Order: sequence, then C-alpha cells, then structure tokens
Amino acid sequence: MSNTEEQLNALKDIRQMMDRSSRFISLSGLSGVFAGVIALIGAYFAHDEINKFYNKTGYAYGIEGEVDLEYNLVKLGLIVLFVALAGGVLFTYRKSQRNNLPIWDKTSRSLVINLSIPLVAGGLFIIALLLNYPNTYIIIAPTCLIFYGLALINASKYTFSDIRYLGFCEVALGLICMFYVGYGLVFWAFGFGLLHIVYGLLMYFKYEKGK
Repeated sequence: MSNTEEQLNALKDIRQMMDRSSRFISLSGLSGVFAGVIALIGAYFAHDEINKFYNKTGYAYGIEGEVDLEYNLVKLGLIVLFVALAGGVLFTYRKSQRNNLPIWDKTSRSLVINLSIPLVAGGLFIIALLLNYPNTYIIIAPTCLIFYGLALINASKYTFSDIRYLGFCEVALGLICMFYVGYGLVFWAFGFGLLHIVYGLLMYFKYEKGK
C-alpha cells in the first residue's frame, strides 16, 4: 500500500471517528418502521372512536360527548406515543450493542434536548387549545405534524441528516392539513404512519442492512 493510500485511509478513519463523536448514529431505521406501524394501528382505533361518537354509540349527546371523545383520543395518542418510544429505544439499544456504541452520551443527550423542545412546546400548545377553546380538536392532527416536523429538523444536526428531510415532509403535510382539517386523521396516519415506515426502511437499507 502506497503512502498516499495510507494517508487517505487514515483521513477516512479520522472522519468516521469525528462523525461518531458528533452524531448519534445508533438510531435504528427499524424503530421508524415500528413507530409507523403503531401509528397506523392507533389511527384505526381513533377512526373507530370517531365513528362511535358520530353514531352516538357509547357517547352522550352535546358537550359531554365531545369531552369524552377528546379524552379518549388524547388517551389513545399517549398510548401510541409510549409504545412507539419504547420500541424505538429497544431497536436503538440493540443497534448500539451490535456496533459497540454508547446509547447515552453527550451527543444523544443533545439529540433528546433538541428534539424535546419543539415537542414539549407543541404539546403544551395543544393542551391549551383543548382547555380554552372548544371544538379546536379538529386542528390537533396538523398541529402535531407541524411541531413534530420542527422537532426532527431541530434534532437532525445531532444524528443522520436524512431525518431533516422527514421533518420537512411532516411540516409540509401539517400545513396542507390545516386547509383540510376534516381529513386530519388521514393526514395524521400518512405522516406518522406511512412516512415513518418509508423513512425507516430507507434508513435501514442505507445504514444497517448487511453491516
């Protein structure tokens, strides 16, 4: 091997080490697939609850029924979020163990912090809407998409840059949904379900398959 090739290999190794130190690369594409599947299941149950509300099956008439529907949808959303996060942590932990990389370090903490800021802000914004403004549940879906997309964009500098494009898609989808609020659940299922599955598969075959 010539000196030039040795120097190039050395530079490549240094670049990989710097990339590992500045980006959280243990994030698993399979966690995105899992989150997407769970989101689609959640959308199915949400659709079922909404149908029950409009058919007055198990729901009272008037404000009482609307409050019960909001409560059930929020409860379902929290369950979906918890299961998706648990699956994401599991798949990411498996990948980090396989690659002998730490799952919790300075970079992963920065990732979580930058991801959490828009998510917490969006969550509080949605809670304020539900508590203070009646019938605003119809814009929960686009609001979730927009704040989630902003969170991905904000956190992308600490992990794979591909996540930024997923964030852009989520924000764009949320903005479009604002003009078609009656189809909020469809947009929600597409953004959190199908987009996550497509993104997860792309990430898996790009960074994990055969490695």
